[in-house]
Amino acid sequence: MKKSSLSPDEVNFDTSSDKKSKFAKKLANPKKNEILKQKGMQKDLRSSDLKIFGGEYFFNYELSWLKFNERVLAEAQNEKNKLLERVKFLSIVCSNLDEFFQKRVGGLKRQLLAEVKELSVDGMTPSDQLKAVRHEVQNMIESYRGCFFEELMPKLANKGIEIKSYKDLNEYQQSVSDRYFQKQVYPIVTPLAVDESHPFPFISNKSLSFAIELINPRTKEKSFARLKIPANRNRFVQVHRKGNKVILGPIEDLIREKMAQFFPGMKVLSAHMFRVTRNASVDRNEEEAEDLLETIEDELRERKFAEIVRLEIDAEMPKHLKKYIVTNLNISWNDVYEMKGTIGLADVMEIARLSGFNRLKERNWTPVLHPVLKHNPEDDMPSIFEVIKRGDFMVHHPYHSFELSTQRFIEEAARDPKVLAIKQTLYRTSKDSPLMHSLMNAAEEGKQVAVLVEIKARFDEERNINWAQQLENYGVHVAYGIPGLKIHTKLTMVVREESDGLRTYCHIGTGNYHPDTAQLYEDLALFTCDEVLCSDVTDVFNLLTGYAPDQTFEKLLVAPNHMRKQMNELIEFEINEAKEGRPARIIAKMNSLEDPVIIQKLYEASETGVNIDLIVRGVCRLIPGVEGMSENITVHSIIGRYLEHSRIYYFNHRGEHKYFIGSADWMHRNLDARVEAIAPIENEKLKKYMQFVLNIYFNDNKQRWILKADGSYDRAKKEKGKSKLSAHDYLMNHMKESEEPIPKAE
Repeated sequence: MKKSSLSPDEVNFDTSSDKKSKFAKKLANPKKNEILKQKGMQKDLRSSDLKIFGGEYFFNYELSWLKFNERVLAEAQNEKNKLLERVKFLSIVCSNLDEFFQKRVGGLKRQLLAEVKELSVDGMTPSDQLKAVRHEVQNMIESYRGCFFEELMPKLANKGIEIKSYKDLNEYQQSVSDRYFQKQVYPIVTPLAVDESHPFPFISNKSLSFAIELINPRTKEKSFARLKIPANRNRFVQVHRKGNKVILGPIEDLIREKMAQFFPGMKVLSAHMFRVTRNASVDRNEEEAEDLLETIEDELRERKFAEIVRLEIDAEMPKHLKKYIVTNLNISWNDVYEMKGTIGLADVMEIARLSGFNRLKERNWTPVLHPVLKHNPEDDMPSIFEVIKRGDFMVHHPYHSFELSTQRFIEEAARDPKVLAIKQTLYRTSKDSPLMHSLMNAAEEGKQVAVLVEIKARFDEERNINWAQQLENYGVHVAYGIPGLKIHTKLTMVVREESDGLRTYCHIGTGNYHPDTAQLYEDLALFTCDEVLCSDVTDVFNLLTGYAPDQTFEKLLVAPNHMRKQMNELIEFEINEAKEGRPARIIAKMNSLEDPVIIQKLYEASETGVNIDLIVRGVCRLIPGVEGMSENITVHSIIGRYLEHSRIYYFNHRGEHKYFIGSADWMHRNLDARVEAIAPIENEKLKKYMQFVLNIYFNDNKQRWILKADGSYDRAKKEKGKSKLSAHDYLMNHMKESEEPIPKAE
């Protein structure tokens, strides 16, 4: 890739305007306050602070999320992407939809069941939102299925990856399939009859099933049976592989072909697939629970039997069978999504991961060692604590190696006899995390080890409970956080005894301590031994394990007690600068922007002349580019090879150029319902790197999208005379080829 001549100075971080604030008058409108009182606000919003309401001020959360998934789908549809990368993106679209129904649609349906009358901040009832969601999802289903069956499958066949039905296989390939069925499938499948002595079976979440209609040839009596496709077998069976060619057979097609073997003496009239999605939004009153661990375990059990929020069903299934299933599942027809052909396309990730087809995939990326951790081969490897003592440094995943930085930090701390204590927050980690094993080893060595385990991390509760129990067995002090709050902050502190006394070293990150996602998620992390910052981190842990409701912090921005107020003050400072005619600038990068109070403050800032750029990967409820409200706000979104996960906040602050990184988005849950920490970046060289990274994002003309006032997104256009630039590609090349890939502290 040809190197770009980008300079960090190409991004204007100092912009002022003399525009008058039309929007400020709207904020002071008493009629708007009265409307707010009449319509009511959700309890979890600070209605006393919110002075605006309705669809003219906010995008709907659910519909904005679906727009995000459309941008992911656009990557599957993009012919410029490698073929198996397109298949991967299509799988992500489908798995995203699964989670959307489990969490978001599940939550809306619970509101509907509870007869919630309050409107969302954009002015919609739960019923309104469910209707709008269904319409958008129907369109999305049509798009992604058309993409897979009409575009991707023919292209895969042309490149040597064929998906064939059993009937289209030759005699040898059918014999391979037959052996696989007899050895690997038939013994583990359990057909379930439904009759007077066998009630309609429980259908587990996201399981694929056949609805089977049978007839007894002798009595002519018809019967119904359900057969679950085993989830512990591959969805696509390799029936032939030679050179650069492979033939795959869907397991459901093989089972359908052999269906009669499960019902000897009966005739199969029809066998059609269906799939259910269950609600994951199960709420329990943890404040009143005596044992939080037991409460979460109860919730997991309850979730397995939660109500169904979606039924995907073969459109060609006979009408009377559809009705039979809908009736027995006790669901509404509004929850039914009919489709022809294969159901559950999230499983095509198996195809995307096929070995031997590297030409159809993006080049492999091996994360590089951070420059400050390099050493001459003839010298002993320096202690990571000695490196941190020389000055703060920042790692940028997946460009920098997680294993050789963050993981090394924990492993070295566990082995180092001078280390007295290790404390860490755990939100998500891998199934067999080496970091957890290091912490257990450290406890066995007699070190004081404390881990704050968030056992309410959605979909990772069971794994975190298992880790918590293992850690306790090794003598680690395990705490489960604060009732009513999730521990989402990403912090590790190590206390080390040195010649001049005790010294604390800290890792403050934007991402989870998860070795696997560190290869796929873009994240930042600061290593520091700054006394004030480390003292703040120590106080966060004391807050989490003890009693410190009035705890204050000198440098860290900590939620839920302080961060909202501090963010508001930083925005207010820029507003006042703009009013005085001085440069005023805000840049914020995050996963989602949802908080209505922050959004209204950004509107006010825009109308006083503050120039605002927001990089929001997913949901954005702010409406940009509206005259008299948000014409100075631009919203960007980066969708590509890596999942943009870092949170970066920049404020001009009268030329002081304040930068922050951390775990919190501008969402109500992050600011008010989670323990979060955002750290200032004070080292000038690291600030320069932050500016450099933001500059890369703003110059991206391949992966960047721009949000319009009508809620749609357009791809960023390549300006005349500029070369094509992908932020992810550029940063990979930059890290690998540059002599000084990252400005580092001295």
